Amino acid sequence: MESDSNDLALVLSGGGAHAAYQVGFLRSLADQFPHLNIPILTGVSAGAINATFIASHQGTFAEAVDALSEFWLNLKTDHVFNVNAWTLSKNFLRWGLSLLSGGMSRTRSPKGLVDTAPLRKMLQKGFKSSDGGIIGIRENIRRQKLKALAITATNYATGQTITWVQGKNIEMWERPDRHSVMTDITVDQIMASTSLPIFFPAIKVGDSWYGDGVIRQSAPLSPSLHLGAGRILAISTRYKPFVQGARSEASRRYPSIAQIMGILMNAIFLDFLDQDALGLERVNRVLANTSSGEDLNLRLVRAFVLRPSVDLGMIAGKYERDLPRLFRFLMRGLGTHETENFDWLSMVMFVPSFIRNLMEIGAADANARKEELAALLAS
Repeated sequence: MESDSNDLALVLSGGGAHAAYQVGFLRSLADQFPHLNIPILTGVSAGAINATFIASHQGTFAEAVDALSEFWLNLKTDHVFNVNAWTLSKNFLRWGLSLLSGGMSRTRSPKGLVDTAPLRKMLQKGFKSSDGGIIGIRENIRRQKLKALAITATNYATGQTITWVQGKNIEMWERPDRHSVMTDITVDQIMASTSLPIFFPAIKVGDSWYGDGVIRQSAPLSPSLHLGAGRILAISTRYKPFVQGARSEASRRYPSIAQIMGILMNAIFLDFLDQDALGLERVNRVLANTSSGEDLNLRLVRAFVLRPSVDLGMIAGKYERDLPRLFRFLMRGLGTHETENFDWLSMVMFVPSFIRNLMEIGAADANARKEELAALLAS
């Protein structure tokens, strides 16, 4: 496929259950542009699931979003990880024994706090595969409906960010601490990209173990730019509070483990979209006023960044009661009931009521910026 400098790219970030917010945005977009074609899709963490879903669907954009919406609306906690009493208790006890024994226990150390076998089973069923590859992606590339799909993960051995790319006539890239690999996207890569640190087990791809791609993703727009995008729709799941709001305290008690884990997760999932978009805009301004773009192999790229208008972690508290009983009990042991901010817990809150609310917020935020979206897509 010949590269077109005006190619549209959809960039979907991570955040576990927060990715339902992106689905709300996509529903609003599909209502306005049911036959929209997005030739470049990139995803990381839970955003990798959404990106792969759109990339592999062989119907119209509206039909793909309808199927994705149905997938999320029917999602429950036990579809993502095992919540039965035996499995949860066994994993937590193994962590405890490993800690108390100084690693000398003969009991095999758990790979994660929970078992994500249900998620793998669901993805394998949802993405029809052949020889490990996903048939819909191959077919859409063959029909030139899709130019490329890129999924990002973190190599736990090297600490590098790796982006797996499936496409046609794509040039790979190499940068400090990040590089790309041309391959057929499989469920293994998607599972690796969505593997929340410690909570979900790492996934082995080839000879290496991989985890969530957000951990060291310092340039979230980079894959779409390397793939030739001229316009970018980037959907974050992170709320950016005003300075005054950022200074308010979520709890006046001594911080619980859950509250500290929420801060750590926010640090791990530090969102560089705004910084990346700002850098892109600076380059655009330079190119608009000079004639050096061709000499430097640079091009103008328009970007639209959408993020939640409300803190998704703050609204998660009222849905805690909908979590499976034992899982909720274990999480309260970490102090989730002692804080008003459920940042960490909200990432694994795969309950229909919470997901539905996030989708409604995503649709409302997209509707509030309809004119900007229309201007980008009409350019």
